[in-house]
Amino acid sequence: MSVFAGYARYYDLLYRDKPYQEEADHVRRLILSHVPNAHAIVELGCGTGAHAEHLARAGMEVNGVDLSEWMLERAAARRVTLTDDVARRLHFSHGDVRNIRLNIRADAVISLFHVMSYQSENADLHAMFATAHEHLRTGGVFIFDAWYGPAALTDRPAVRVKVLEDDEVKITRIAQPTLYPSRNLVDVHYHIFAYEKKTGHCSETVETHRMRYLFSTEVELLAAQSGFTVIDVHEWMTGRAPGFDTWGVCFVCRA
Repeated sequence: MSVFAGYARYYDLLYRDKPYQEEADHVRRLILSHVPNAHAIVELGCGTGAHAEHLARAGMEVNGVDLSEWMLERAAARRVTLTDDVARRLHFSHGDVRNIRLNIRADAVISLFHVMSYQSENADLHAMFATAHEHLRTGGVFIFDAWYGPAALTDRPAVRVKVLEDDEVKITRIAQPTLYPSRNLVDVHYHIFAYEKKTGHCSETVETHRMRYLFSTEVELLAAQSGFTVIDVHEWMTGRAPGFDTWGVCFVCRA
């Protein structure tokens, strides 16, 4: 799980157009629809804290966990820019989502932006379900999104190029996938070329992110083995039933 090493430095720029506010609102509505008085959340794989910030602004208390120390530094920097009433509802911890234990019970555990798909082996998936269950009150919900198997095999991943820049750096990211259909895995090979505008320095970062695409039936089995029941499956953000063109699927599991 030691991904996002060099990649993390450019994370916020690469995803500056991601609709964090809308996604946080979607998750909050989901939580409240299943746990009407919910106020406490554990976020597994919080990244730089963007979703957590919006949830805290909406009155939720969020305990975020991430393995990347760099991302947690950015999350902490984000926190100090917020008003006291919002900042006091945000807490960040360094740890592995497969085995961290915060000794708290929340109304909801969330894991967004395909963190579950980074659990590439069966043991990893089991461990993350166990972590979620350990941090939930009875009746609480575990909400996560993941790559969806039928789409991965029908609308197969392809090479993608993304170019972004701000006042300090220009980044070109090339993502080249390798599909392993017998193991439900995709290796995404990232090449990131960064040009520092002030110094003229150019650098290259190479990383491989291994992703697991999931099927509803295997999630139902994994959930049941960990004390959960899957109560909702829908296309991420739209609420529609998943189909062959649905790359991102949201699962809601009740403890």
